[in-house]
Amino acid sequence: MKRTDYIKSTNRKKIRKRFFSLTIMMTTAAVTVLIALRLYAQILGAPSLSVPKASLFLDHSGNQIGDHFSQQRRYWMKLSDISPFLSDAFVATEDRKFFEHNGFDYKRIAGAVLKDVKTMSKAQGASTITQQYARNLYLTHEKSWTRKINEALFAYRLEVFYDKDTILEGYLNTVYFGHGMYGVEAASRFYFSKSAKELTLEEAATIAAIAKGPSLYSPLANPENSRNRQLLVLNQMEGGGYISESQKKRATDEPIVLKTESWKDVKQVAPYFLDAAWQQAEELLIAKGRVPAEGGWRIRTTLNQHHQKTAEDVIGQWMPDNDLQVGFVSMEADTGFVTSMVGGVNFADSSFNRVTQAKRQPGSAMKPILYAAALENGFNPLTFMTAEKTIFTYDEGRSTYEPSNINGKFAGKPISLAQAMAISDNIYAVKTLEQIGYKPYTKMAQRLGIDVSFQESPAVALGTSDVTLMEMTNAYNRIASKGAEVEPQMILSITDATGKVVYEHKAKKPKQIMSVQDAFVLSQMMTGMFDPVFSDYLSSTGLSMRPKQSRPYAAKSGTTISDQYLIGFSPSLTAGIWTGFDRGKQLENLNDKAASKKIWIDFMETVHEGSIPEPFLPPTGVQSVIVDIETGGIAVNECPKQRVVYVKDKDAPKKLCTDRSLREQNSDKKKESKLELFPFSFFE
Repeated sequence: MKRTDYIKSTNRKKIRKRFFSLTIMMTTAAVTVLIALRLYAQILGAPSLSVPKASLFLDHSGNQIGDHFSQQRRYWMKLSDISPFLSDAFVATEDRKFFEHNGFDYKRIAGAVLKDVKTMSKAQGASTITQQYARNLYLTHEKSWTRKINEALFAYRLEVFYDKDTILEGYLNTVYFGHGMYGVEAASRFYFSKSAKELTLEEAATIAAIAKGPSLYSPLANPENSRNRQLLVLNQMEGGGYISESQKKRATDEPIVLKTESWKDVKQVAPYFLDAAWQQAEELLIAKGRVPAEGGWRIRTTLNQHHQKTAEDVIGQWMPDNDLQVGFVSMEADTGFVTSMVGGVNFADSSFNRVTQAKRQPGSAMKPILYAAALENGFNPLTFMTAEKTIFTYDEGRSTYEPSNINGKFAGKPISLAQAMAISDNIYAVKTLEQIGYKPYTKMAQRLGIDVSFQESPAVALGTSDVTLMEMTNAYNRIASKGAEVEPQMILSITDATGKVVYEHKAKKPKQIMSVQDAFVLSQMMTGMFDPVFSDYLSSTGLSMRPKQSRPYAAKSGTTISDQYLIGFSPSLTAGIWTGFDRGKQLENLNDKAASKKIWIDFMETVHEGSIPEPFLPPTGVQSVIVDIETGGIAVNECPKQRVVYVKDKDAPKKLCTDRSLREQNSDKKKESKLELFPFSFFE
């Protein structure tokens, strides 16, 4: 062998040896990296797939009325509940080898890296669906090598611990589609007003087209770009064998009809109610050991859309065009189910809920609570007291209080509790408080659900304590429910993102907090505000509503210098309204003062329209008697002011209205009463 041949042979051996060593080293390094990656993945464990999900609100019939989301509007859908056209469109367009690779398309990555190197940029993507899902879950969209490395590490962990269907499902639920919509379900509802399960081929291609760049390919913002991208998606689907040529042609020829206006309409349903319902849902979820921030809840509420729309319509009709604000709520008498709620004139301008958050003075609307306590302490509808100008002393004689009526007039004679309720006499109310005491009054208010402890001053008889409209309406609703301790309820059931029922309202027999007899007698007295027979030096306070009244209602109004209340009920439904100004302005305009009664009566008449008027049916132990309003005696022809009054059996009158002793007895009741408080503005 020649020397030259020997040298060549030796060199070839060295090269082969070096190549073999290098191969061993590279293989060892690769295996080491793979083992390290595997150990890294195992040590860290399965990455969390948790993302913010929007919670859905349904009305009492199961119709969607709105949603609640903390950061991103997203409705999680199982892969099986998503149109196959949609999942196929994404795989065909974004990652054709998704079901073959282990999270990385090395050929696409190599091509993208070469282009990035040539252009000295990081513009090229080449991310697989798994990588995009990792970015959606854990990273930002910053274009940097650090982000790409982290994306690869997360993608590897996802592929190690989750199957392809789980990854694809998660990806489809985390893609951003513009206009605040995350995930295919939110996009489907926003753009086409339907579920992702119901999308047609052309609609699925349109949504898949958006993912490339929501600002560039939104069919709402850029219809031409959207159309071109949609055609590309359809071509990719045909090329990948997901659809036939004829399917592509039909989808290409089918016009796209967007229904984003429907989304705008849905968003506006009962925003004040939804806010309050979410707060109640949070309390229920926490009580069940769940975290409300999980999202994905399906919350079925008590909202009646007919009641809600009626409330909004009549408020829109009768509220003056000024700064006057409103709170309105209605609830079922037997269940406490809240059927409508309006917390202000415009939610966009002010989300402050004047039903649940605002504490205002209810004025004479508090009198039924006072008289409920009186019925338990010896009073009845035919209890007479003199209602004349009176100075009450209190605080051990150190202070005086001189109430007046809204028109400055006084009866100057004995009047009955029934008449005092109907015409809202203030002197009778303060004398009643003087007779029964503060403790029974406070306890009755608390039993009826009002969070209050009355200070010892006579003006509290006239509603000077701050309360919410929800508390007051609930108190009236307990009277309407025949004295049962019903609670305001807005949530019927809550289901989590997996379909598991977390909470379901179960009807329970409520505790009786006042006798059915007292509740009925009180309700009957509250019908008096609509009856002109009680009018005298003061008019019955509900006469302006009487022309529209088609059925029995029990109600009471209340007026202060800055607040108007009206709360009342039929045997099945209670409604309460407050109107006033948010910041200290007084009610002076007649239209401002009239709004509450117009809204209340129109609401009650509209929601009851078409139903048979329900009477208030007397329970055992209560009887009706036609009496003379002036004396409380059994009415005969000689006594013209007659009305049917309901009393407990033991309180039924025995004497005729013409009996001389009745008039003498009532005249003897002209006695001064001494009590307590400071001067303040007149109340109705």
